[in-house]
Amino acid sequence: MRRFIVIGHKASTAADFKLDDLAGGAGRLDVLLRCVNSAFFLSHDLRKDVEVILILQGPPTPTRTIRLVGSELRYLNPDERSTGALIRNALMKDTISEERSTPGIYVSSRSFQDVLGLMEQETELVYLKEDGQDIRLAEIPENVTFVLSDHMDLTPDEESLLLQYQPKVLKLGPVSYHADHCITIVNNELDRRFI
Repeated sequence: MRRFIVIGHKASTAADFKLDDLAGGAGRLDVLLRCVNSAFFLSHDLRKDVEVILILQGPPTPTRTIRLVGSELRYLNPDERSTGALIRNALMKDTISEERSTPGIYVSSRSFQDVLGLMEQETELVYLKEDGQDIRLAEIPENVTFVLSDHMDLTPDEESLLLQYQPKVLKLGPVSYHADHCITIVNNELDRRFI
């Protein structure tokens, strides 16, 4: 199983945003939606062995976490607007513990720390960072979770928390990439190793 944890520092935690304003009114939710597309979509199929965990930290409520499970997903289309509608529907649920919104999409009020605690027990963690070891030189198991951020770096507190879990710190290349491109590169790298 491949997992991607993506932190959305300004992504709206309420369902009151307009689908025509995903970049502004939804707090750069567009970045996270592109990450979802990069994680799951193949030319004529969806990746079934992938999970994406979006940690939305913007206003107005405390953190909301959306988990998408490839083997269960239905109704996911490659355009940002329809994916945004699925996320908005999930945010309409008022729940603390994880609850299913639509097939393959779950919502909770788990924090970044809660998510890391769950992942630590299930999988190896990899922190994607520009000054890490080159991914092409690293051993990576098939069951792995990659942690990355949206258009902003992890805050010092977030990075300190993540490093407590002793992840591998890996980079994808010699330059900075957009978060969704990082996911595409990781998928390609793992496809070459395990398919």
